[in-house]
Amino acid sequence: MYDKPLCENGLVEIETEGGQRSIRVERIHLEDDAGKMSHKTGKESLVDFNRCGVPLIEIVSRPDIRTGREAVKYLMRLQQILRYLGICDGNLEEGSMRCDVNISLRPAGSTKLGTRTEIKNLNSFKAVEKGVEFEVERQRGILVEGGRVRQVTNLWDADNGRLVMMRSKEEAHDYRYFPEPDLLPLEVDKAWIDSAREMIPELPTQREKRFREEYELIGYDSVVLCAEKGIADYFEVVVKFTGLAKKSANWVMREVMGELKNLSCAIEAFPIKPERLAELIGLVDSGIISGSAGRDVFAEMIKSGADPKTVVKELGLEQISDSSELEEMVDAIISAHPSEVESYREGKKKLLGFFVGEVMKESRGKANPALVKDMISNKLGA
Repeated sequence: MYDKPLCENGLVEIETEGGQRSIRVERIHLEDDAGKMSHKTGKESLVDFNRCGVPLIEIVSRPDIRTGREAVKYLMRLQQILRYLGICDGNLEEGSMRCDVNISLRPAGSTKLGTRTEIKNLNSFKAVEKGVEFEVERQRGILVEGGRVRQVTNLWDADNGRLVMMRSKEEAHDYRYFPEPDLLPLEVDKAWIDSAREMIPELPTQREKRFREEYELIGYDSVVLCAEKGIADYFEVVVKFTGLAKKSANWVMREVMGELKNLSCAIEAFPIKPERLAELIGLVDSGIISGSAGRDVFAEMIKSGADPKTVVKELGLEQISDSSELEEMVDAIISAHPSEVESYREGKKKLLGFFVGEVMKESRGKANPALVKDMISNKLGA
């Protein structure tokens, strides 16, 4: 693997404040897990050998990352890709994805990097960002004072927000690499590569682009919906039944994702199936129920699991669009607010919203707001 890695010369695209950037991937190779160390208070450390010998992949990036925040964005994109591929849950806290960071500085305008140091024990995105920021400032302070950075391996102490030196860093020749005589060469032929390539699903950046083009969603919506494969899959089923991309996206991003956070569950366990949500969106879009009533129906569907039409019927939320019934309410509201009527006719047109709101209160949110607005405008004079 040292001489012949499985993969070389890759790219991972990330979004930064300055726009999209490409982080080069130097290599991906196989290793054996050597176990897991847990460093306790004082001088005590525990070693867990349960995963010893389990194969893992190591992804080595080129020195293209400039800040702690960029490091986090790069890791989040890698995590997202691994999850889309279905090969790893990417959980840093549980150790299924790990991160070691190498950091070096160089003078402005120079292309030669200085001495690098390594940070281990980074088990969260927050720890990565804080650890990088801490080490950058530490090295900058040394160099500004004319000192020399030593090549060391540090551990990140998350409790105290500082680095603890683990050992002086070995050079490559100190590892004494040599071929394992008992392992036969791994022959990866073109046919195997082609079959593996055919199994690769649509990846996050490709899906984000398709969402922008096919559904005409803005970049932000595409990124949010594609952050998790399950969410993107759910959205696509909803929009398949509604044909309303933007409205479907809004419901998924606002109501569904908000409720997922409250329930602390994955989209696969969400109580409202995408077909049912599509039916609800259709009821709102067709004017059968109002938007606010739609949210009430959504909340009841979470509790009871009933279909939206049943909930609408049980709660009596069907929108009132009968002109004669609405006209009675509108006339009553206008008669009850003579001073507001006079102000409206004198030019305070913003009071239209006040009258619509009063009718909506009177109807307990069931009146068709568009019809009410037109009716009031006609009666008071546009």
